[in-house]
Amino acid sequence: MFGEHCSLPSEQTLLSHPPKTGLRCKMVLQAVSKVLRKSKAKPNGKKTASEEKKVYLEPEHTKSRITDFEFKELVVLPREIDLNEWLASNTTTFFHHINLQYSTISEFCTGETCQTMAVCNTQYYWYDERGKKVKCTAPQYVDFVMSSVQKLVTDEDVFPTKYGREFPSSFESLVKKICKYLFHVLGHIYWAHFKETLALELHGHLNTLYVHFILFAREFNLLDPKETAVMDDLTEVLCSSPGSSGATGDGTSSGASGAQNHVKER
Repeated sequence: MFGEHCSLPSEQTLLSHPPKTGLRCKMVLQAVSKVLRKSKAKPNGKKTASEEKKVYLEPEHTKSRITDFEFKELVVLPREIDLNEWLASNTTTFFHHINLQYSTISEFCTGETCQTMAVCNTQYYWYDERGKKVKCTAPQYVDFVMSSVQKLVTDEDVFPTKYGREFPSSFESLVKKICKYLFHVLGHIYWAHFKETLALELHGHLNTLYVHFILFAREFNLLDPKETAVMDDLTEVLCSSPGSSGATGDGTSSGASGAQNHVKER
């Protein structure tokens, strides 16, 4: 199970760990305040060419991890464990950790700074229960994602926890849908809020979470390569590093999402 082998930071560790010194705390707060002022000055989607540099791809940041564990081993289905049980356990864990990671920068993700749910050159729209396309700000989109996923993972008919209960026939497709939305949230954190994550010194946690999530999704074909192409450059760097498994698996290259300047809608 995810939490048993290599648990990511608990809420207490991530959010309430006391600073080593008062000076360090003051420096972090000043850095975050500076980033926040810059974020408010230019809403996402209106960045200059210099601002669109992908800071998260810089080597000094991509090498940051909170563990050197071999994630390829961590995601493989253990013997005598039911596939659906494994998918359910890990999907629920990823939901909680991605929700926690987003919460660390949520105060910077506002309707003013993030007027659209954007990741690189892609803009995402929410689709309601009737299939109606809804344009919304990034915080609204993330709220829709977390609320809908929370509803699913706590539904005994979808994610059964009691002995003898069966998983629905549509379970795998629901897991794929959840993973798609969680990927959007991770992508937005990198694209729009990596500087804040750096200021909080949580980029190691973010990188570790991203690698684990991507390798798990890849192991069970839970994400369409076309869906993840927007972050292929980051995936290639992080998932080719020691301790993350090596090859890309789906045959895509880091340039798959590259040379387009126009905004795509999904």
